[in-house]
Amino acid sequence: MPNIKQQKKRVRTAAKERLENLHYRSTAKTLAKRLDSAVQSGDQTRVDAEHRELVHWLDRAAAKGALHRNTAARRKAQAAKLVAGKR
Repeated sequence: MPNIKQQKKRVRTAAKERLENLHYRSTAKTLAKRLDSAVQSGDQTRVDAEHRELVHWLDRAAAKGALHRNTAARRKAQAAKLVAGKR
């Protein structure tokens, strides 16, 4: 445990940031699973909505630094490939 006041604060802020990053990553995985199930069901309007939401969320996660920008780009490309394969 840190003894210095600033380091104690840094531990607290790092914990908050870690939880926020976890929230972004977890939600991105959930949205990817929803997109996959929408593609499996074949409902095109639902597929478009889920894809739009996933791309928006990945962009936000990359902008916040929760995901690396190349990781976000790779996941967006995989989602686009999934959607395009079922059209």
